[in-house]
Amino acid sequence: MTPEKLQSYHEYTRTKGVNPVLYVVARAVLTPFFLIYFRLSRIGRDHVPHEGPLLVASNHRSFLDPFVIAVTLPWRRPMHYMAKEELFARRGIGWILSRLGAFPVRRGEADHDTMDTARAILQRGGAVCVFPEGTRIRSGSLGRPRRGTGRLALETGAKVLPVAVHGSDRCRRGWRILPRKVKVRAGQSLRFPQVDDPTLRLATEISNRVWPNIELQWEWLGGLPPMKTAAVIGAGSWGTAVAVLLARGGLDVQLGCRRPEQVEAIRATGVNEQYLPDFELPDTIEVKRAGDIELAAMDLVCLAVPSKGLPAAVGSVADRVGDRSALLLLSKGFVAPQGDLPSEYAEARIRCRAIACLGGPALALEAAEGTAALVLASTDADLREQLARVFDEAGVVCERTSDITGVEIAGAAKNAAALAAAALEPAGLNAAGAAAAAVWRECTAYGALKGADPDTFSGTAGVGDLTATVLAPTSRNRRAGTLLGQGVPAERIPEIIGQASESLDSVPLMLQAFDRAGIDAPALASLTGLIRGEYEPATVARQVAPIGVSQGPGDGR
Repeated sequence: MTPEKLQSYHEYTRTKGVNPVLYVVARAVLTPFFLIYFRLSRIGRDHVPHEGPLLVASNHRSFLDPFVIAVTLPWRRPMHYMAKEELFARRGIGWILSRLGAFPVRRGEADHDTMDTARAILQRGGAVCVFPEGTRIRSGSLGRPRRGTGRLALETGAKVLPVAVHGSDRCRRGWRILPRKVKVRAGQSLRFPQVDDPTLRLATEISNRVWPNIELQWEWLGGLPPMKTAAVIGAGSWGTAVAVLLARGGLDVQLGCRRPEQVEAIRATGVNEQYLPDFELPDTIEVKRAGDIELAAMDLVCLAVPSKGLPAAVGSVADRVGDRSALLLLSKGFVAPQGDLPSEYAEARIRCRAIACLGGPALALEAAEGTAALVLASTDADLREQLARVFDEAGVVCERTSDITGVEIAGAAKNAAALAAAALEPAGLNAAGAAAAAVWRECTAYGALKGADPDTFSGTAGVGDLTATVLAPTSRNRRAGTLLGQGVPAERIPEIIGQASESLDSVPLMLQAFDRAGIDAPALASLTGLIRGEYEPATVARQVAPIGVSQGPGDGR
């Protein structure tokens, strides 16, 4: 579309506004259709000012939003709204849209013409609908506002009407328009002093004052509230690092320690000297004894404990977690006594909104410094996107997936493979590599049986995490494997390392689960014998190395 044509649409809207005949016809048709087909609920209509400039600020879920908001306003308050400029490219459609109150906006860039048109409408006492999020947020909780709303309110002195639309995102599937329930709620209008040339800071402040009123309407309609608070249970290295990321992502975080003396030590220095030395915790993290945290009030509860400690942790929080709280699991191993995956174990015992797990390289210090590559897995799409946004805000790479089974098995698999490689390194690098390959192959076979996505094992949560663990000299599982290969009994290794090594506890449980599923796992069986002291490292090397070399794709089942 030519700049001249685009400008003509702006000029029409600035000087003439809505065509009264088309407006009456369109509203007479759309209002009963929305009320019947979408069972439209219009709440708070008495809050709409009947005269004077009005800035309608709403969340944005669907292309339907401007239309259902327009029929919520009084008949004598025709509403203007912004629409992407591509819709005006076809002359007939552009003509109709402009006569019904739409005016074009260039998305992804500062559009001064659009802002000038909005100001002109408001200055003559009209109504303009804006979406402070700047784009459609199709699922989960609401996004974050941009400053344009505050700038328009200050420059024009218009009243701001906070509005929420709920359910419109479920009304479209492809080209089909589905009869789903839609609700619109308007709150009390807001008024701010008029300022000729508001600063960026002032405009942002006004936008931030308007947005909680929109969130209030959204939550009243049953929308998912924003994630604001989190409790991390377990102040080890990884739990502390995740607490830092959540705080950096904008959440109010409480870090729960098991021992009172650890609480006092961290409070005194601002550093978790035992598990994450030389890294100062943000002031927004409040350190408490785990039992003193009010978990029912938390939007997110994160269990940052090894898989061996998960049963005790779940038992201590199961009746304290609220049913509107989400649960994030950091364990990378199988859970006693049956060899369950962490999500399976927790889901059977904790009533919560939804469960997610975190995979990918888990080197705590690097993550706390902002160089983590995470994989967030959850079958709940809303939680997945909501929590991923927090990690995005924290400045780390965060992949999203629904394959929680694959991410958990891959996490346990990389620990077992790293343990095997380090334990057999004295027998030669070839033996170490073959052992890791044999263990990995058995785990992927189990993952396939459980319905995991094969791409998960070849991605960041699988091979990426394994590579980081093998290369990291401070990796607990690598160090445990090295000690195991030197003949140190497995029960002494956690004391030497200073932390639990999940693979030592998880490998026997993995073998138990694989046997129950009918997966032949000779490599895991030999590794289990090494952990239990039944075999010497040299014996395991002779047993496992031929397995890794001889098995082809599809073998080992």
